Amino acid sequence: MTDSLGWRRKFAVLIPSTNTSVQPEFDAMRVEGVTNHVSRIKIPNDPLNSDEDFRKLVDNIAAAQLEAVDSAMSCEPDHIVLGISVETFWGGLEASRKLNAELEAHTKLGVTGGAEACAAAFAALGVKRIAVLTPYFPVGDKNVQQFFEESGYKVVRIKGLKCASPVLIAHAQPAELRAAAEDLDGDDVDAVIQVGTNLAFAALAAKMEAERGKPILAINTAIYWRALRKNGIEDKVSGWGSLLERF
Repeated sequence: MTDSLGWRRKFAVLIPSTNTSVQPEFDAMRVEGVTNHVSRIKIPNDPLNSDEDFRKLVDNIAAAQLEAVDSAMSCEPDHIVLGISVETFWGGLEASRKLNAELEAHTKLGVTGGAEACAAAFAALGVKRIAVLTPYFPVGDKNVQQFFEESGYKVVRIKGLKCASPVLIAHAQPAELRAAAEDLDGDDVDAVIQVGTNLAFAALAAKMEAERGKPILAINTAIYWRALRKNGIEDKVSGWGSLLERF
């Protein structure tokens, strides 16, 4: 006997407690037989005014993460999905791999993280030169660029929105996100990628990809795609861009 709704896979989805975008976007991408079970990493909604404030946010996530992991484990999930962005980029490629390895050792389950999901998406799509949109302060952008360049991708441009708190990341409106992505795009990049899982960009990214004829990627789409494919689930999902529709 298996779980009546999650008979293919039960995903334990870890997200910061301030995040209001991952849960609805992942649920909208869900395929039959796969269920998402959110565990919130308890962090304060502290103001963000500087790189130092942003470093504290990263520290807060890291400090509270394992408690959320252990809470999620009681539903006996099949896979851990990190609905977190910044921590998976922090420190570059080796640090990202170490984070995944530590969580895999702790849970004895496979783990999908945001940074690795983006890199896997680029490989599938044949992307080499990218422009990056983030909600971060410069220290966050620096770590994102480090990860991508250590993974073999050229970051041509990067723009951080410097959102004023973790909750306010989700308040960035479609018009602002569209304008930022359009500014980042150009003939010198193969794709535009948005990171920061609390930016609600997935549906807009799919629309812009169709309009512009090149990959415009949202990290939440990349994460969910990667989690499905790592678990042998090849279902194609329409409405979220070429990554989930074709690969």
